[in-house]
Amino acid sequence: MDDAPRSSPHSTPRTPPQDGLTRARVAAMIDHTLLSPDASREDVQACVAEARELGVKAVCVSPAMLPVRAGELTVATVAGFPSGKHHSLVKAMEGRLAVDQGAREVDMVIDVGAAITGLVDEVMADVVTMRDAVPPPVVIKVILETAAIHKALGEEAGDERIEALCHAVARAGADFVKTSTGFHPAGGASVRAIEAMHRAVGGKLGIKASGGIREADSARAMIAAGATRLGLSGSRAVLAGFEN
Repeated sequence: MDDAPRSSPHSTPRTPPQDGLTRARVAAMIDHTLLSPDASREDVQACVAEARELGVKAVCVSPAMLPVRAGELTVATVAGFPSGKHHSLVKAMEGRLAVDQGAREVDMVIDVGAAITGLVDEVMADVVTMRDAVPPPVVIKVILETAAIHKALGEEAGDERIEALCHAVARAGADFVKTSTGFHPAGGASVRAIEAMHRAVGGKLGIKASGGIREADSARAMIAAGATRLGLSGSRAVLAGFEN
């Protein structure tokens, strides 16, 4: 099989910070996210209302909160969240049910332990199982927990593993690679992780930075490094740092 990652209609070119990042342009890259375990349906409704007000790309909620009425917004959800320690078939059925309930994007968590120990083929098989369950045009984003990989392997070896995982995820048919759940104790998105992802699949797959992005400068840095989507719970605060 060809190792080259396939092209995706969901990816966008790498954008340097000096290239006119307006508030509207950044908003169109945001998944406005509510994945708190104690969120209520009223909280989800408020999240959707805020997402509409801010003009973001998508709203991302827990699968138990589906279906949601989001109007023109894309509805995203998660699978195998947050640990990734779910059987592949369970993740796939979670994704299938979510799509049946209106989700159009599924952010799935890999088995991070398998990734760290070098079982890249197992990670690829996990993603293939999800892709079979939720074929295009459903968008699959694959959460690598890059901070955990860097912590376990070190920066250089971590970069190499992240790049190998990105290539495997691309071969499996995913649309995006994503840094983090935001729940792992090792941390969230980093510029270094986004740069490694961009080297591997930039321009071919989307790259989602998620976890710990709370202000505009962090968002700018992630976009400059190659991020094409941002997962934010504090979207309003981030967008406040961009001009119209």
